[in-house]
Amino acid sequence: MSLIEISYFPRGAAHQLGLCQDREVILDGPAGTGKTLALWHKLHALCMLFPGMRALVVRKTLASLKATALETFRRKVLHDGDGVIFRGDSGDKPARYEYPNGSTIAIGGLDKPQKIMSGEYDMIMVNEATDLNIDDLEALTTRLRNGITPYMQLIGDCNPAAPTHWLNQRMIEGRTTRLVSRHEDNPLLYDAQGVITRFGSEYLGRLDALTGVRYRRLRLGQWAAAENAVYEDSFDAARNIIDQFRIPADWPRYLVIDFGYTNPFVCHWLAIDPDGRIYLYREIYMTRRLVEDHAKQIRRLSRWGTDDGEPLPRAVICDHDAEDRATLERHIGLTTTPAHKAVSAGIQAVSARFRPAGDGKPRLLIMRSALVERDALLTEHRLPCSTAEEIDGYVWDTSQNKAKEVPVKKDDHGMDTLRYGVAHFDLAPSDVMYAPRLR
Repeated sequence: MSLIEISYFPRGAAHQLGLCQDREVILDGPAGTGKTLALWHKLHALCMLFPGMRALVVRKTLASLKATALETFRRKVLHDGDGVIFRGDSGDKPARYEYPNGSTIAIGGLDKPQKIMSGEYDMIMVNEATDLNIDDLEALTTRLRNGITPYMQLIGDCNPAAPTHWLNQRMIEGRTTRLVSRHEDNPLLYDAQGVITRFGSEYLGRLDALTGVRYRRLRLGQWAAAENAVYEDSFDAARNIIDQFRIPADWPRYLVIDFGYTNPFVCHWLAIDPDGRIYLYREIYMTRRLVEDHAKQIRRLSRWGTDDGEPLPRAVICDHDAEDRATLERHIGLTTTPAHKAVSAGIQAVSARFRPAGDGKPRLLIMRSALVERDALLTEHRLPCSTAEEIDGYVWDTSQNKAKEVPVKKDDHGMDTLRYGVAHFDLAPSDVMYAPRLR
């Protein structure tokens, strides 16, 4: 076997990860500390050292894994001389990387667990572990039984979330080992002498511009709860964010749109079940794209008028901008109706739907993989890229002696769109049976 040459010199928690043999290990820290890169380098080195080793890299959804962690592996870890080949999903085998010595790294999402959860592995890498629930993690640990490496291990990374999050509590209890990663660990941000680099100054400057709970979590690395969060007493991610499922064709559909260009354009596809629950099952959340281009994408994703397409929406509920509404109607081929925009009443209606109803189930749910594509610019600036990512930072404006009546007008475009949708049913229900016409 040839010598392994990897020009990677881990520091801090990344170095500790390479030595740690505990059963469950999480790299925990703020954004941009090199956590995911450290996980990949450990996995890659072990695959090259132990022929026939089987590894799994997983995230809550396969789409989010492809857009983030896999790019890091391809661009920053793999080299042409490694001889590693990627093979797509086929038969009973998941997508995977195959090494010349017989080692493999399977790729999967827990939204499509059939193939990955039937395998046996030596190492499992979990990207963005806070997206999982405790059942996901415990199910994954049962697959650590291949027996090729000297020890079998689940490794993962995460940015901090709320202090009550199950993963934080599990690490506090000592059931999962926590390795604390810091910005100084990343050689792109700080050189070997601990001096900040030019790139580091630019990157940390963007993090310093964050506010509230996002600053505390992504810049300082704190497991912090949002102070004065609008939905702190009603929203529960474990309850209100659910896995994707196939929506019955007879469930009514609606489109809800908040216009934007420099700020995100947001489009929600909503479905209503027979009990009146609202499901946000698809979402566009994108900056710097024209309304006419959004309209084309909406039609392409909805496939109205085709054999396998979705039913026409019963209403297209929009922000009030007359020019944008006219452009959308012209290109989408559907007429629109203006949104009911009352802020206080709308927030109360959303909050009521987030809470469990008499049967113990909420009446407003967001599908975990609803987002069609991530906005690269928003991702780069560590800004919310979906409605679900806005919720924790959506807080009441308490400045200038304001009462708890008005939210801060920042990173709230998905929240506005969600409010328009709920208000259409709960505050202005007279036109919910309106059916626009496809041109």
